[in-house]
Amino acid sequence: MNLRPLNDRVIVKRLDQETKTASGLIIPDAAAEKPDQGEVLAVGNGKILEDGKVRPLDVKVGDRVLFGKYAGQTVKIDGQELMVMREEDIMAIVTK
Repeated sequence: MNLRPLNDRVIVKRLDQETKTASGLIIPDAAAEKPDQGEVLAVGNGKILEDGKVRPLDVKVGDRVLFGKYAGQTVKIDGQELMVMREEDIMAIVTK
């Protein structure tokens, strides 16, 4: 897959959500919410500021990120469901 997002956009792959609760109950797919975490697959060059300068993005390929429930646009490429979102839609980077 050769994708390069433009400007301050980021390509994110949603991470699989747990199908079991802490107490061992299995959550059916129909009842499960979409996960709000993902892995960054590609990033754009950066945000273009009003003075024409480019500010590089804070996220990088491989980062695990948190985003809002309705963030970004879902696209299907090479059979994979990916999300295209602006960097401002990302709420946090998950560190270990």
